[in-house]
Amino acid sequence: MAKDSVFTAHVLDQMQWFAPVTARRMFGGTGLFLEELMFALIFDNTLYLKADSQSLSDFEVQGLQPFSYERGGREIALSYFQAPEEALDDKDVLLDWASRAYAAALRAAAAKRRPSPI
Repeated sequence: MAKDSVFTAHVLDQMQWFAPVTARRMFGGTGLFLEELMFALIFDNTLYLKADSQSLSDFEVQGLQPFSYERGGREIALSYFQAPEEALDDKDVLLDWASRAYAAALRAAAAKRRPSPI
C-alpha cells in the first residue's frame, strides 16, 4: 500500500469518531465527505480542513497554511487549511477541528442555495 494510502486510511479511521465520513479520490488527492458534503481534503499526506470567514482566524492564529496549487503560472489557494498536527494524534482535537470544518462546509452550501436578491 502506498504511503499516501496508509495516511488516508489512518485519517479516515480517525474521522469515524466524528461521523460516518467517506473518502473519494479526486484531482490527485482525496476528498473527505459527510452526507455528500466535502469538508476536508487530503493531499500529499497532509490533511486540510474547510475554512470560511467564521473559522479562518482559528487557522491563521496557529500559522496553518492554505491548500494551494499552481495553474497557468498563478498560485490558486482554496478555502481548505492545513489541520493542526495534534489533530492527527488526539481524537478530541480532531473532533473539534472536523466539526468546525463541517460547519464551514454547511454554511458554504447554504450560501449557494440562497436565492439572489432581485
